Amino acid sequence: MDLDTALNWAAGRNDGVLITIRRDGRPQSSDISYAFSDGVFEISLTHDRAKTRNMLRDNRVVLHITDRPTWSYLSIDGTVELMEPTTEPGDATSDALVEYYRKVAGEHPDWDDYRAAMIAEGRLIARLTPNSAVGQIH
Repeated sequence: MDLDTALNWAAGRNDGVLITIRRDGRPQSSDISYAFSDGVFEISLTHDRAKTRNMLRDNRVVLHITDRPTWSYLSIDGTVELMEPTTEPGDATSDALVEYYRKVAGEHPDWDDYRAAMIAEGRLIARLTPNSAVGQIH
């Protein structure tokens, strides 16, 4: 499938399944929300989850996106770069998490509270650069 066509379709959605590679080579899947802009998918993660540990070890991933009513789906193969977990309200990851939230959900009623929650949860952003896509779009 043409990658540009796939990315245009994926840009109109926010939910998918992130597939990472476990230490023993088996796939591990996680339901996620994502934001897409400037050719990159952004995903909010916590530092202590299996998917994060998997990506620290092996940055190859698949993002699977489905639109069940139209029997459309894509599996986008790519690599990720992980930001450091946010540790203070003004750091780069905290700012990136605010922008991610705006893209996925709009404005938050209390950005100070949001930033504090992101620090408490050990959140970070994974940036997925797509390499190829397979699937069907109807």
